[in-house]
Amino acid sequence: MAGLRFRAMKLNGPWTLTVFLILALARTSTIGAETNHNFARWEKEIAAFEQMDRTNPPPKGAVLFIGSSTIRLWKTLARDFPNHQVINRGFGGSQIVDATHFAERIIFPYEPKVIFLRAGGNDLWAGKSPEQVFAEFKAFVTKVHARLPETEIVFIALCPSVARWARAEQEKTLNTLVQQFARQTPRVSCTEGDVMSLDAAGKPRPELFVSDMLHFNAEGYKLLAEVVRPHLPK
Repeated sequence: MAGLRFRAMKLNGPWTLTVFLILALARTSTIGAETNHNFARWEKEIAAFEQMDRTNPPPKGAVLFIGSSTIRLWKTLARDFPNHQVINRGFGGSQIVDATHFAERIIFPYEPKVIFLRAGGNDLWAGKSPEQVFAEFKAFVTKVHARLPETEIVFIALCPSVARWARAEQEKTLNTLVQQFARQTPRVSCTEGDVMSLDAAGKPRPELFVSDMLHFNAEGYKLLAEVVRPHLPK
């Protein structure tokens, strides 16, 4: 706040107090967004993953899929990639900050060779800007590579759905930011499947989704598997 006081002192006239209050409220809002996220809502699911790990420890160096409901509902993951050991740690409704927060519990113990992250859609739907979500993706990369510097991180690009068509442009912006970042960041890449769910007219294909028009059906997951396949370890 010292910086805010300094800037306010430089202003003269009746706008001084107004500008100061705007800056202070903006800072408070940002801090609140960072500290008020409810990580506890996922505790039951994360604890269940840990119990599974104790009962049947997954192999080290596998391919880890993590993120929101697109990952959680990917029931054919092992069959889609039979030549790879895969781990599914999706928890529906989650945001990128959740994957970052729980990394010590559902990422680092597996020492994965590759991490596929599919998240960001819930973040945008919650009101975050593409730039905010991109910053949180970079924070995820930073945390993972600080502990696992050789692990490849692949962002599974968001693709438009019927239910969230209103966020299509924001999803496209986020994909572009991640793709640009990936081109200049070692061991980070992004899939090219951001248009896989669109028809020739550029609109979402309802036949790829279940009744909620948000989550993929079997046909949608077939397309998603083809998008992911080129990024798997050779």
